Amino acid sequence: MKLLITGGAGFIGSNFIHYILKKYKNYQIINLDKLTYCGNLENLKDIEKNPRYKFIKGDIGDKDLIDNLLKNEKPDAIINFAAMTHVDRSILDAEEFIKTNILGVQILLEASRKYKISRFIQISTDEVYGSILKGKFKETDILDPSSPYSASKAAAELLALSYFKTYNLPVLITRSSNNYGPFQYPEKLIPLFVTNLLENKKVPIYGDGKQVRDWLYVLDNSMAIDLVLHKGKIGEIYNIGGNSEKENIEITKNIFKILGKNKSSIEYVKDRLAHDRRYAIDSSKIKKLGWKPKYKFSEALKITVNWYKNNKNWWKRIKTGEYLKYYQTQYGKK
Repeated sequence: MKLLITGGAGFIGSNFIHYILKKYKNYQIINLDKLTYCGNLENLKDIEKNPRYKFIKGDIGDKDLIDNLLKNEKPDAIINFAAMTHVDRSILDAEEFIKTNILGVQILLEASRKYKISRFIQISTDEVYGSILKGKFKETDILDPSSPYSASKAAAELLALSYFKTYNLPVLITRSSNNYGPFQYPEKLIPLFVTNLLENKKVPIYGDGKQVRDWLYVLDNSMAIDLVLHKGKIGEIYNIGGNSEKENIEITKNIFKILGKNKSSIEYVKDRLAHDRRYAIDSSKIKKLGWKPKYKFSEALKITVNWYKNNKNWWKRIKTGEYLKYYQTQYGKK
């Protein structure tokens, strides 16, 4: 099978590529990535010469590029990880989120229809549901996104489903909870806090720090997406949750414990605009396909923290801007 992975130089995409190449010895992967600030080819340096892997720099919003890519490479399936994802950035400037997360998806869908792609998986997020104080969201619940980011992802889902209903395009959608693990860009909570603490800096806690998220180790998500690719029912949506609900302040304390830090490292900051209080999703649907989280949170958090401890050069090059300058020299500015 030949897979087109869009956004494969990012956090979840690069982990998924590693997972697939390791598991399936006859699969080929084409990785299309625009290499925005959070796309990092160092995530994939160990496989860049693998004959079953090919990298192409490009934007999913480039209609001609996408058309030529599907025409020439003839992938069997597309898994779309490409997206602008950081809520704070979407609040400051939503334009790029609309361009990539909605318009880019439409271009991919149209090309998939033209070249008769056998499966199109749209990678989404539990944030499309909005906040829930009690209970858990099911795939059939109404979407109520709170930020420009989550609204753009919800719009992309509806667009993808419209292509299934109108054109019978074989679309599937996954909505995962908060991912964590190696190669995550250090603006997200866990890698930001770990790297700040390793630099003896404070960690910023929004509001009272009691916002609740369900945490999912990235390899568990990779296994779930793999299952949806091969066994998911066309036109369906699958929640992927880690079943590890934690308050942000609790996550912080867990990291403190691993790194030998204490509450003196906390800096409370003004809460984010329209900050959702709690995310929680019901994953019983995908569990019926045979999936369940393999990693316990306490175990996977230690693995993650140790990865950042052992790969300081990776994240320091990012935080100092060194990698940004490097890839702009190598591949041109975004």
